[in-house]
Amino acid sequence: MTHPALASAAQRHNPPAARGDSSIGGLLLESGKITPEAAERVLRMQKDLGIRFGEAAQRLGLVTEADIQQVLARQFDYPYLLPGQGNYSPRLLAAYQPFSPQVEALRAVRSQLMLRWFARGRKSLAILGVNAGDGASLFAANLAVVFSQLGEQTLLVDANLRTPSQHDIFDIKTRQGLSDMLAGRAELDTINRIESFVDLSVLPSGTLPPNPQELLSRSAFSELNTRLEERYDVVLYDAAPFSAGSDGVALAARAGGALLLTRRNQTLLAEVHALSQQLHQNGTQIVGSVMVEF
Repeated sequence: MTHPALASAAQRHNPPAARGDSSIGGLLLESGKITPEAAERVLRMQKDLGIRFGEAAQRLGLVTEADIQQVLARQFDYPYLLPGQGNYSPRLLAAYQPFSPQVEALRAVRSQLMLRWFARGRKSLAILGVNAGDGASLFAANLAVVFSQLGEQTLLVDANLRTPSQHDIFDIKTRQGLSDMLAGRAELDTINRIESFVDLSVLPSGTLPPNPQELLSRSAFSELNTRLEERYDVVLYDAAPFSAGSDGVALAARAGGALLLTRRNQTLLAEVHALSQQLHQNGTQIVGSVMVEF
């Protein structure tokens, strides 16, 4: 990661609603892992043996170790999902495999971005790949999840107005989105809050427009970005690949910064150089680059 930015800490906005009972038993009840009747059995064993609620529930065969780990994560505001929960893409590893080596690497990227960009007064960042299939959209989705797990109010915007995918990754049915907002046909209530992750919201692409580059270059986008930065700590833009046109370059210029994503043994150095030149010419700060392998 390279290129330090401006100073001053980001202010939190829109704190999540107060949570209910945060005890292990309360969370197990809330999630439907145990019934009230089963909870009474657990409490009796807990009292008789002087052990923890979770341990008693496991001894009675009511929950698994994975269930306990999940509610512990919720106690510490680190939400994640068990396989099969939700209708999200199984490739959303930050949601389903939060302790895997891949997600550990994502957290390292997050830390660098916090230090070199977001904690220095910036809130918006474009995730930009060179070619379609580089994995930029999936990377942006997973990065948004790990930012939300940090407790940052995070918004992921699908600004790929050519081949969007965030609505599929997060199982969003809403048809309106970014393009409709830029055209003045939708408002901020188009943003979808992802209930499984308290601090995560997604703005889908919306209606595919015939003029994506022009739409993202208008002053309306800058005005919208300002409004979004007032509501969220972190705004990540999933941009169209450079090979599809200059949409991503225009978007990154409005956001102010870009994180370049390349794919090992696929992305050519000359292509990365061409993209970097375009970004610099448009006054965009390249915050860093990431190489993915899959």
